[in-house]
Amino acid sequence: MCGIVGVLGHHEVAPLLVEALKRLEYRGYDSAGIATVNGGKLDRRRAVGKLVNLSDLLVHDPLPGKAGIGHTRWATHGGPVIKNAHPHRAGPVAVVHNGIIENFRELREELAASGYVQESDTDTEAVALLVRRAMDAGATPVEAARETLSRLHGAFALCFLFDGEEDLLIAARKGSPLAIGHGEGEMFVGSDAIALAPMTDRITYLEEGDWAVVTRKGAEIFDAAGRRANRPETRIHLDATRIEKAGYKHFMAKEIAEQPVVLADALKHYTSARGTLELPEALSFKGIDRVTLVACGTASYACHVAKYWFEQIAGLPAEVDVASEFRYRDPVLSPASMAVFVSQSGETADTLAALRHVKEKVARVVSVVNVPTSSIARESDLALPILAGVEVGVASTKAFTCQLTVLALMALKAAQDRGTIDAATLARRLEDLRALPGLMNAALGLSDPIARIAKDLAKAQDILFLGRGPMFPLALEGALKLKEISYIHAEGYASGELKHGPIALIDAAVPVIVLAPKDALFDKTVSNMQEVMARNGKVLLLSDAEGVETAAQGTWKTLTLPPVAPLWAPILYAIPAQLLAYHTAIAKGTDVDQPRNLAKSVTVE
Repeated sequence: MCGIVGVLGHHEVAPLLVEALKRLEYRGYDSAGIATVNGGKLDRRRAVGKLVNLSDLLVHDPLPGKAGIGHTRWATHGGPVIKNAHPHRAGPVAVVHNGIIENFRELREELAASGYVQESDTDTEAVALLVRRAMDAGATPVEAARETLSRLHGAFALCFLFDGEEDLLIAARKGSPLAIGHGEGEMFVGSDAIALAPMTDRITYLEEGDWAVVTRKGAEIFDAAGRRANRPETRIHLDATRIEKAGYKHFMAKEIAEQPVVLADALKHYTSARGTLELPEALSFKGIDRVTLVACGTASYACHVAKYWFEQIAGLPAEVDVASEFRYRDPVLSPASMAVFVSQSGETADTLAALRHVKEKVARVVSVVNVPTSSIARESDLALPILAGVEVGVASTKAFTCQLTVLALMALKAAQDRGTIDAATLARRLEDLRALPGLMNAALGLSDPIARIAKDLAKAQDILFLGRGPMFPLALEGALKLKEISYIHAEGYASGELKHGPIALIDAAVPVIVLAPKDALFDKTVSNMQEVMARNGKVLLLSDAEGVETAAQGTWKTLTLPPVAPLWAPILYAIPAQLLAYHTAIAKGTDVDQPRNLAKSVTVE
C-alpha cells in the first residue's frame, strides 16, 4: 500500500528518495512527500497526486540534506490533500507511516488535553505529537520514540527523522513490513526491498514488533520486549527487483505477455522431465483430512479454482475463505487440516492475520507467495514461491496464473499422497500442464481481435461473466479485472445461477462474456447462454474451435482458444480475460497500471 524510504547517505538524498519512491509507485498512492535534515535543520516538501508533482516542487523549492525520509500515501484517515500528506511533522520530529493506528482517537484527545493539537485528519500525526511531547519533557529522540511505540495499537511501519540529528533514523514495524538496507558507511530503510535495490543488495528484515536505531555505522535492533535482537542480513537478487517495461506501453501488458515464460519456469522448478513432482518433502498430505485455503482478491479466486482440483483430483475436502472475514467467523479448524495462505506480496494484512490465527490450531501452515522473504512466507511452516518475478501492475496477471499452477501441483501432490492417482495418470496430468505455456502463447495472439471487441465493451455500463465448474471462479476473476482497471461495473456468476436473479439484468446493452471450453459442462453452459440470447443479450463466447463451431450461432462475437485439458482450462482462459480488461481500459483511457483508489499491496485491514 503506502511506501516508505529512509536514507542516511554520503550525498544529497532528495533525488535518492524520489527515485526510491518511484520504484514503489506500483503499490498505489495519492500523495507523496520527503523530509531531510540539513545543517541540523529539519524541513519537508509534500505534494498531492503523482510523484512528478513532488519532483516539480523540488525543482522550484529544493530540499538539501544527506539524511532524509520519504513516503507515498494511500489515503485512509483524511482525504488526499496537502495537510494529510506524509511526512507528518511535530516540532523536532518528522514521521512516515504505513498502516493504521487504531487508538488514534484516544491519543488525539489525550494530546489535545495537554495542549498538543492536530492540524491534519490523519491517525499518523498523533504519533508525531506523542514524540514531540516526550521530547518537550526532556526525552532523547530514542527514548521518545520507544515511549511512543509502547502507546500505539494497530498495524504500522514507522520511520522517524529528528531535527538536529543528521545521523539517526528510528524504524519500527508491527503488522506492516519494513526492511533495513546496509551500505558502505550508508544505511537505508524501506517498506519494500524493491525500493532499496538501486542502493544496496544487503537487506535485514525487521520481525514483528521490532524497532531499530539506525546510524551510518549500522542498525541496533530491539524486539518487542526491548531486548537486543540479532536479525540476519540477506542478499537480494537484483534481477528479481528490476522494474522495466521492456518496450511495452504498460507494465500490465508486459506481465500478461510474460506468462508463458514464468509459467514454464515454475513448472520446471517443481516437476521433472520424467513426469514426476519435485515439490519439497515437507509438503505432505498424509494424515491431512481437509485443506483450508485463505486469501484476498485475485488470490482468493485462485483458491476457488483450487478447491475444485483438491476435491476432484485428490478427493480431499477443501474450503475457501476470504481472509478479511476468516478470523471473525470463528472457523472450526481440524488439528489434522492444512491451512494454505495465498498472497502475491506475502504482506497482505488480512491474510497474515488469518495465518497467525490458525498457527497453533492446524497440522501445517503452507503459503503460496511471490516474495519468499515476505512476512507470510517467514511465518509459514513451508513457503512455496510461485516464481512469477516482480509484478508491478496493480491488477494481478502473471501472479494469478502462477498461483494457479502451484496450487494445481499441490492438488496433484495431495492425490499422490492419498493414493487417488496412479503414476501414469499423474504423468499425463503433468504433461497437460507443461503444454500450457505453448497454449498461452497462442492465446496471446488474440490480442488484436480482443482490442477490437474492447472498443464496444468500453461503451457498456454493466458486463456479466458466466462460467461453470472451475470456470465459475475464473468468471469472478474476469469481472474483477475488468472493473479494477476500466471502472465498468462487472459481475461474475455461475452459469446455472443466471435464472436465479441476474437474468433480470439482461438486455441488448449488457454484454455477457461466456467462458465455455468444450468440456463435460459445455452443454449446460450453452443452455444458459441460449437463455441470454433469447432475451436479446449480447454474448461474447470464449471456447475452443469445436465449442465455437457448436454454439456460435446467435452470439455477438466469438474468440477461439486452442483446445486444453479441461482440468487446466482456467489457467489458459485467464489470458483472454486479462486482455479483455486491458484493452477495455485502453479504450476508455483509464490508468491501467495504477487504477484509482487501488493499491498493489494491501497492508492494512
